Amino acid sequence: MSEHQTGFVKPLGPPPQPRDVARLPKAHLHVHLESTVRPSTVRELGGPPEPDGPFRSFGEFADHRARVRERLVTAEHFRRVALEFCEDEAAQGTGYAEVTFTAAAHGERVGAPEMPLEAVLDGLAEGSARYGIECRVLLDHSRRRSVERLRLTVELARRHDGVIGVGLAGDESHPLAPFARVLDEARDAGLRLVHHAGETAGPDSVREALTLGHAERIGHGIRVLEDEELVAELRERRVPLEVCPTSNVLLGLVPSLAAHPLPRLREAGLVVTVNTDGETALAEEYGRLREVFGYGDEELAGLARASVEASFAPEEVKARLRAGVDAWLADGVAPAAGA
Repeated sequence: MSEHQTGFVKPLGPPPQPRDVARLPKAHLHVHLESTVRPSTVRELGGPPEPDGPFRSFGEFADHRARVRERLVTAEHFRRVALEFCEDEAAQGTGYAEVTFTAAAHGERVGAPEMPLEAVLDGLAEGSARYGIECRVLLDHSRRRSVERLRLTVELARRHDGVIGVGLAGDESHPLAPFARVLDEARDAGLRLVHHAGETAGPDSVREALTLGHAERIGHGIRVLEDEELVAELRERRVPLEVCPTSNVLLGLVPSLAAHPLPRLREAGLVVTVNTDGETALAEEYGRLREVFGYGDEELAGLARASVEASFAPEEVKARLRAGVDAWLADGVAPAAGA
């Protein structure tokens, strides 16, 4: 006899609780190591205090980060921030990270070309063993700096197994074209190429990154919607965008999270991954998408899967993370990222 026949209706009970995004396995593809240094570590090393509010310009942001970087001097400093990065990322559910590091600039500054990168790789190796997170390194180069320093960056990348690629970063008013020959050499050497573009400049910067820069992913890319032909090309080629919503707001590039183009990028059929730039925590970023855009667990899991597929991780790492995302969706109790 049915419930309707008996007149008894089972109470519905409270609605299901959203799953814990800190336990959703993710890949983190756009995060600058120097931007993730813990405030307590910055204070201990005598660095500047964290700003009270958003930066007023990209230049102000760059100047603040430069003052933080200047506090990293010894091998122990570099090893420490890499180890702390692993601990903090694992707590956010990150199972795999491609962390960006400005190795050549640090080496030049401290007078020891190899030391900063070697110390960071040591810290990441220890952190991987301790916290169960896989990490690879991308070396970045400021567009404002010399072609010769980019060449040194490429040489560093080729000499160290933990480095998988290189890319240009910084103010896009400085064109990519002068670096094209060195980027050709990097591609021919088997390095992966990922450039910042479409962050502080428009679609032409993204095109330059794709053509002259051989970009396999686009760092940020939030301004691609200004050009329908570019959107169609990115969609057809399935070029992932490394979108960093909170960072874009903090740097004054987008007025608010509610105004961020991330939903429109997804609606345009583009491959969107969620990242932090180092300005926030990854689980918090996913949580903000739930809160601001109303994304449910299925949508958040889809974004996590996109980050895994867009990564340069070995296939066995991707398979483990995919299984973790499926388990998170199935019962909300996926194993910790490194389990």
